[in-house]
Amino acid sequence: MLKETLKWRSDYKPEEIRWEDIAHEAETGKIYRSNYFDKHGRAVLVMRPSCQNSKSTKGQIKYLVYCMENAILNLPPDQEQMVWLIDFHGFNMSHISVKVTKETAHVLQDHYPERLGVAILYNAPKFFEPFFAVVKPFLEPKTYKKVKFVYSDDNNTKKIMEDLFNMDQLESAFGGKDNSGFDINKYAERMREDDKKMPTFWARINPPSEVPRAALANAQCLNSINPGSDSDASSSHGAESDDIRETRVSNGT
Repeated sequence: MLKETLKWRSDYKPEEIRWEDIAHEAETGKIYRSNYFDKHGRAVLVMRPSCQNSKSTKGQIKYLVYCMENAILNLPPDQEQMVWLIDFHGFNMSHISVKVTKETAHVLQDHYPERLGVAILYNAPKFFEPFFAVVKPFLEPKTYKKVKFVYSDDNNTKKIMEDLFNMDQLESAFGGKDNSGFDINKYAERMREDDKKMPTFWARINPPSEVPRAALANAQCLNSINPGSDSDASSSHGAESDDIRETRVSNGT
């Protein structure tokens, strides 16, 4: 995996993607980095599949990679992971894409190993169950165990949110008290400011005298996490069962 990540980062150059390159993908707020962290200091990426505005798999993945790099840029010094908050409000069958989901799993697992701390699937509809059964084979067991189904009408699973987040900061769409919503103009300003920090960030990891070894340093940074270090609220709820309906009632145990 290290060799593949080396080649991918060398060819794809994810750290060189800038806001102007992907701004059109971001307009609807389908993915964005929140302005709050979870209780463990992990960056939070909010995802809204129903806000999909592109049919280009290449464009969608490029924007995902940009968001991943931005989340890493903003992690506290003592933290290496992030949280995905996936909001299924307004989701329907037209938003399902096995191809995009498969490519997302590939990028996450092969090129950002152990960067994901937990993925919260919030209010996933019943018709999502057979689709999830189809994509499950694409997920490595350690990734699958990080997937948590949370429902706003289930007190057991709602506790997952309370354990992970400051509810005053969490968006109301996820049961929190923040009603500010997504503003593309304000978000664009944040991202442009972050873009200015990116060269300095990677320069600290890859000194100019070691340019030939830059890709190696990048991969080592991304693979430096102890796979057994998930001793937080997300892992305390245990692995998900194969049956999503069982997951709904067992997530909080």
